[in-house]
Amino acid sequence: MAPPVMLSLSNARPYAYNFPPATTALLIIDMQRDFVDKNGFGSIQCGNDEIHSAVRTIVPTIQKVLEMSRSLGMTVIHTREGHRPDLSDLPASKKLRQVSNPNGHHTMGIGDRGPMGRLLVRGEWGHDIIDELRQLPGEPVIDKPGKGSYWGTGLHRVLLARGITHILVAGVTTECCVTTTLRECHDRGFECAILSDCTGGFDQQQVTTSMDIICGQDGLFGFIGESSDFFASASKSRELTPPSTPPASEDTLLPISQLQQRYKSGLESPEKVIQAVYDRIEKYEKIDSAVWITKQTRDEALVAAKALSEKFVGKPMPPLYGIPFALKDNIDVEGVVTTATLESFAYTAKSTAPAVQLLLDAGALYIGKLNMDQLATGLSGCRSPYGTPHSVYSKDHISGGSSSGSAVAVAAGLVSFALGSDTAGSGRIPAAFNGIVGFKPTKGTLSARGMVPACKSLDTLSIIAPNLTDARKVWYIVDKYDAEDPYAKSETTLSLWKADFRGAKDGGFTFGVPPLDVLATCSKEYQDLFQTAIQKLRSCGGRQVEVDYTPFEKASDLLYNASLVHERIASIGYDFLIKNIDNLHPTTKALFQAALDSPAKPWNVFHDQALQAQYTMQAQKIFNPLEGGIDVLLVPSAPCHPTIKEMEEDPLGLNAKVGAFTHAGNVVDLCGVSVNAGWVVKEEGKLPFGVTFLGGSGFDGRVLDIAAVFEEAVGKE
Repeated sequence: MAPPVMLSLSNARPYAYNFPPATTALLIIDMQRDFVDKNGFGSIQCGNDEIHSAVRTIVPTIQKVLEMSRSLGMTVIHTREGHRPDLSDLPASKKLRQVSNPNGHHTMGIGDRGPMGRLLVRGEWGHDIIDELRQLPGEPVIDKPGKGSYWGTGLHRVLLARGITHILVAGVTTECCVTTTLRECHDRGFECAILSDCTGGFDQQQVTTSMDIICGQDGLFGFIGESSDFFASASKSRELTPPSTPPASEDTLLPISQLQQRYKSGLESPEKVIQAVYDRIEKYEKIDSAVWITKQTRDEALVAAKALSEKFVGKPMPPLYGIPFALKDNIDVEGVVTTATLESFAYTAKSTAPAVQLLLDAGALYIGKLNMDQLATGLSGCRSPYGTPHSVYSKDHISGGSSSGSAVAVAAGLVSFALGSDTAGSGRIPAAFNGIVGFKPTKGTLSARGMVPACKSLDTLSIIAPNLTDARKVWYIVDKYDAEDPYAKSETTLSLWKADFRGAKDGGFTFGVPPLDVLATCSKEYQDLFQTAIQKLRSCGGRQVEVDYTPFEKASDLLYNASLVHERIASIGYDFLIKNIDNLHPTTKALFQAALDSPAKPWNVFHDQALQAQYTMQAQKIFNPLEGGIDVLLVPSAPCHPTIKEMEEDPLGLNAKVGAFTHAGNVVDLCGVSVNAGWVVKEEGKLPFGVTFLGGSGFDGRVLDIAAVFEEAVGKE
């Protein structure tokens, strides 16, 4: 693999600071009106108008650094210090210490009303970032209640989710929030540098001393550099690799970043892209007519595209501007019928699912609803009264399910991405069978409201995209805590880990695989391809270690061979199923009828829940880095790729076999992503082979980092 592009602050202290822009964040600390404008909290804190006004002289330089960082595609993150309006997050020590000094100059304190509103209170005029450095759509803004940027915030997870290894720091004040935050970044493994001409404070001696401490003792906490080195290094890099505009493509959609590049350069418009999307949809319907359930009309989609164009004329484009997407038909859009491919269940949605609304707010263009296994029950794609879609690589082979249409639409280039769901593998299996990416985030991290439940405690939305980069871009948008989702996990409860500034390949990682007797259930071709994937992962910096696979096997058995299957009845509704059992697809009916006829006793449920808790604890320990755990578990996404005929002949048994490596994922609270790892070549053509990277709860960013190294290596073959 080619080494990443590196930039350098060559004159930094204590020595040159080298950083890859692809995994470097520009972190701008607290450039709020409250701190840099007159009559804000900063002017009170400073106590000297002349000194305070001088701090603002760093703004033009930060502007230039910000513009360059954006042009390089670097991650940009802003922080704002401030408190909730009720001050419930304000410690008494912070509120009272300075104003209580009998010889001090603090005549007003946090929460008191000043000329720009209540001081350091969120939502007030003074709390916002100054106009010159205002965040663009999609740039995270971290609202922090403390001097450092980690306490009470999601900054650590934001950085890990984006694979950040290096941080350039700017902002105010140097002696307080800037150096406090940098020290906290250092503790978490990030390699950091302060741009000395992009920071300022209210006591010059403290400013100088605090930066000396950062880089003293051979770089105790980090580096101190200047923006001039940043500009020089970035300009030289651009000369070596001048930016290019990707060409248009009539046959498929460009990756999200390339499509956005064409939008920004004026070479493409959302209306033109929509026309091409509908042309491709109409063409593909002659190949496979079972992909869509409902679609916006071409005219409706064009109206939405035109409205989007007009809304952002002369304005910064949101992160998914003009990106066409579709939804599995168990996800709600206001005014659109949700069927879950069962006519007697269908309803017109009264509101849009929160995750979908986040996509729309980010500028994505909704195209329509996609086919699925009925009630999201199945991994085959063969359980829908709307027809059976097939793999894009073979009309004879299953598409996989239950997010069947979602995977086919993405793999066929009909939309840029799709949302599916994943309870037992419904996002990973169809992605694998169509040679694309299926990402199942940690359950509870994406809002599940507005999604027809299959098994409420195990359900999560999934992201289906052509590649990891695009899947990740979508994830950044929808990865938002939903306080109204009873199964949601607060970001402060999720796992965190130390960063490695060397990156996954050079820093190394550990992985486990299933034992040989489990892998023996795979077809011969899949066994061989999986061994090749193991060798490939080793070449990417991975170190294979032995793991106890027992918790995953036992958890998989719990999903359908124990009382947990009864949650599916509760999720859909017992009365509804009794009344409509004969309206179900025959295979779906057989599954639910078996559960309804089960002799399981009420106490069996509690017994199985206890087992689930035990297996979850054991599985999470396997991924715990503080207990010698592995980074990822590598498994085949599926053991084989059945034909439609084979699946129809054994719909329950073969479906269960297909899910051998996916069923445990949500039972023991893992995250996972399926990526293409090779091809089964036959006389009649080729079929994709996928592997899944599994990680512990909340370790999504780490899993994606390692999977990306593997994906790049496979792509270079």
